[in-house]
Amino acid sequence: QVQLVESGGGLVQAGGSLRLSCAASGRTFSSYAMGWFRQVPGKEREVVAAISNRGGLAYYADAVKGRFTASRDNAKNTVYLQMTGLKPEDTAVYYCAADLNPTTAVVTSGPRYDYWGQGTQVTVSS
Repeated sequence: QVQLVESGGGLVQAGGSLRLSCAASGRTFSSYAMGWFRQVPGKEREVVAAISNRGGLAYYADAVKGRFTASRDNAKNTVYLQMTGLKPEDTAVYYCAADLNPTTAVVTSGPRYDYWGQGTQVTVSS
């Protein structure tokens, strides 16, 4: 069983920044591929970013490319999502997810993830 706990969400003005954190339990965090997703009411959850087990590779959705950066600290069992240049359309609940046995370096498909956090609300005001 792996537990994921997100933090760092909140209310920010357009153009501002936030850093989300996701702390994971488990002894083999450095083998997990991690992902960040977001969801707004009435819409499907969408991938925002994904990062390989050692952090060397990352994927970003076109909507956030150049503004968001995923990183991880395997010594702390934590993955981060640095968000800059926030826009009102970034408003959503953000989730982190863990793929314990990834078959590719980065994992962008939600169903491939094994565990999910509870989510953290990000609200960007205009």
